[in-house]
Amino acid sequence: MEPKSKEGRLLIVDDNKSVLNALRIFLKFEFLEVITLSSPNTLMHEISTRDIDVVLLDMNFKAGESSGNEGMYWLREIKKIRKEIEVVMFTAYGDIETAVKATHEGAADFILKPWENEKLLATLKAALNLRTSNLKVGNLIRREQDLKTEMNRDDRMIIGVSPVMQKILDLVKKVAATDANIMITGENGTGKELIAKEIHRLSERSHELLVAVDLGSMSESLFESEMFGHTRGSFTDAHEDRTGKIMLAHKGTLLLDEIGNLPLQLQSKLLNVLQNRVVVPVGSNKEHPVDIRLICTTNKNLLEMIREQTFRQDLLYRINTIQIELPPLRQRVEDIEILANFFVGKYSIKYKKNCVKLQDRTIELLQKYQWPGNIRELQHTIEKAVILCDGDCLSPADLYLNQSHQVQTDETLTLEEMEKQMILKELKKQSQSLSFVARNLGISRTTLYKKMKKYGI
Repeated sequence: MEPKSKEGRLLIVDDNKSVLNALRIFLKFEFLEVITLSSPNTLMHEISTRDIDVVLLDMNFKAGESSGNEGMYWLREIKKIRKEIEVVMFTAYGDIETAVKATHEGAADFILKPWENEKLLATLKAALNLRTSNLKVGNLIRREQDLKTEMNRDDRMIIGVSPVMQKILDLVKKVAATDANIMITGENGTGKELIAKEIHRLSERSHELLVAVDLGSMSESLFESEMFGHTRGSFTDAHEDRTGKIMLAHKGTLLLDEIGNLPLQLQSKLLNVLQNRVVVPVGSNKEHPVDIRLICTTNKNLLEMIREQTFRQDLLYRINTIQIELPPLRQRVEDIEILANFFVGKYSIKYKKNCVKLQDRTIELLQKYQWPGNIRELQHTIEKAVILCDGDCLSPADLYLNQSHQVQTDETLTLEEMEKQMILKELKKQSQSLSFVARNLGISRTTLYKKMKKYGI
């Protein structure tokens, strides 16, 4: 028969050495370690330097003393520096008032002398179990807070000096302090999700989760299960209970991305939850109250969709208390240079490149480009340019912008830059020889070599 596993470190404080010896002999087989003190004078040192789980503390140490004041004093001192340690009080006087007072001060329990071994052991084990449970709960709470912090963390920042963006950021600060429902509109790539995260970060719910749901990618068949949750066995593949996105956002923020993509037949189900603030998981009859802050985004004209009867008017009223409309990048030209430099720095570090700046002509080209994909397109353009760049700065030729979205591009480039672009364009055709490239450009092979050397190609 294997010996039973011993757990926990027990510290016994009692002025009677016979009691200490008897307890040590009895309990050394039950605990991982039993430490004894005949005086409380070194008690604080012991609990500060050792990993103690439970303290069995005598209530009276001076001869003739029976008030229990000494024990109460040391109980308070223990709880000041090691609140998580469980303390069981030990006394020869069966004073119920002292027992009640001790538990109110944080003691786990109370044992009378002379003790019964079984009762004493059961009380100490119960205190150890309480200590273990509290540790687990504490760890879970810390892990949950760390998870929330990590999930809500966003390394990106909102960048903008243009008047229109400053006005929007002022509005964000005002509405973030409220629980008003927010509708964020704008073209794809304008930063709607980033604004939503900033609202959550500045709100009183910032210590809770922001749960983002992409309604554009969610299938109709999974909508209720994903949003409301389900119980085990509620349908074929429901092998276990699942918490829905709305319940995950309880006490926090729910971000419904691209709500204009939600089919009409599902809009009524969402509206019902938003009106009643209760969720019923699929396969359950139990209502779960939810407390959420709602933020929605869309790149669609919902008023036009209402006229076309593809979006519910009552749902729009419910989600659109405050509307924030983000302008396209082409309407905030003042921000393009700042954003571009930010992305150059970011991707130069990421890809260990030396592209640390933009040429003036490159900035002019970026500012004249229409950016149909907005900030997202600018970000991807700069990332690609940094990856392909071999020099220490980005030239217009490094951008490879779609000419159909350029405004007066040819008029803003110098002849040398246009020449370099033409050479690069021909060289991109991998199957062609340099002789063929030179022939296409109408120059000799020697001239092509010289120009490639001149432009650092």
